[in-house]
Amino acid sequence: MTVRSLVGTEAVLDVGPVAHGGHCVARLDGRVVFVRHAIPGERVLVRVTEGDEESRFLRADAVEVKAASPDRVTPPCPYAGPGRCGGCDFQHVTPAHQRQLKAAVVREQFQRLARLDLDELFPGFEVEPLPGRPDGLRWRTRVEFAAGDDGRLGLRQHRSHDVVVLDDCLIADERVIASRVLARSWLCHDGVDVVAADAPARPVFVTLPERGRTPTVRQRVEVPGWSGEFRVSARGFWQVHPSAAPAFVEHVLTILSPRPGEGCLDLYAGVGLFALALADAVGPTGSVLAVEGFRPAVVDGLANAADRPQVEFRHGRVDQVMHGVVRRHGRSDLVVLDPPRTGAGRSVVEDVVATGPRAVAYVACDPAALARDTAYLHEAGYRLTSVRAFDAFPMTHHVECIAGFVPA
Repeated sequence: MTVRSLVGTEAVLDVGPVAHGGHCVARLDGRVVFVRHAIPGERVLVRVTEGDEESRFLRADAVEVKAASPDRVTPPCPYAGPGRCGGCDFQHVTPAHQRQLKAAVVREQFQRLARLDLDELFPGFEVEPLPGRPDGLRWRTRVEFAAGDDGRLGLRQHRSHDVVVLDDCLIADERVIASRVLARSWLCHDGVDVVAADAPARPVFVTLPERGRTPTVRQRVEVPGWSGEFRVSARGFWQVHPSAAPAFVEHVLTILSPRPGEGCLDLYAGVGLFALALADAVGPTGSVLAVEGFRPAVVDGLANAADRPQVEFRHGRVDQVMHGVVRRHGRSDLVVLDPPRTGAGRSVVEDVVATGPRAVAYVACDPAALARDTAYLHEAGYRLTSVRAFDAFPMTHHVECIAGFVPA
């Protein structure tokens, strides 16, 4: 029996709440439809983009607005919209309401996965803007462009390998566009990664796939009472919003309040952003064990921490290294967790708790993973003391959260 595809089916739907992932929830004949390019409360004409008669849910684009939200605007980018560039999710929403939508997602994830009411625990919870342009544009300092068949660069459509060729990207840093990377042909390459760092002055290009040695760039972070210099591989991880790294370091230090002589764990340490700040706070009588699984980041981290003997960088999977720490009855006073989008997971959380820290700071780029791991920390005897959310990725559905925990 052939199952009929519903792709291309159109219907007028009332849009329900925002959901994690840059879409809103609606229903068609009782079935959930995840709708992009809509805003809660709107009535829209949708066109199904994925799903058939047996699918548990459908995906769709809002192709026409019948009744608009007061928070709807004309997307500033001509490449944003159904069937176009998939780099942004919320170009059609005012920046202030984008943050309200993201806050709703964070609340829902904590309610569903951690059984915690953030509004009850932290009245006035919101997603906070970072310093920068209030229109949410020109913030992205690292952009990986994909190459089309003709060598022109662009970004991919949502959930597709098709490349939308661009002559500008409005969320990219001006230096990225001024490099004229989009004006050139890049035949024989899959794409180009462009990095606008503090140094060198001109953006760095890395063609993909990488051939030869990857260049490094320099980043500087300044917060009240502390500053640090970092070497970072052009293909390594660094926060793409220029205000993100200093804001996160400042808040992590506030959560942990490190004291001279304390022992710290920096897990998923990258090139040592938090490790160096902690090292300077705990001083030469303290210690920081920084664990990172990506070897080039460890190489950069070792260089960054060369003048801080209290920092040990260890290459390896965090779960495996932590098992060894626990077996040796290792203790820690403070822990920073900054895992990838998948989160730390139960095993790492339990091993962190086994070291007995007096405070834990969890930096999360996915609110669902953070909420799940918050539940694990609660089970292990730690309570949530704070959650702050930052709009480090305007125009997209992504949000960065930093949570604090102490023994219950």
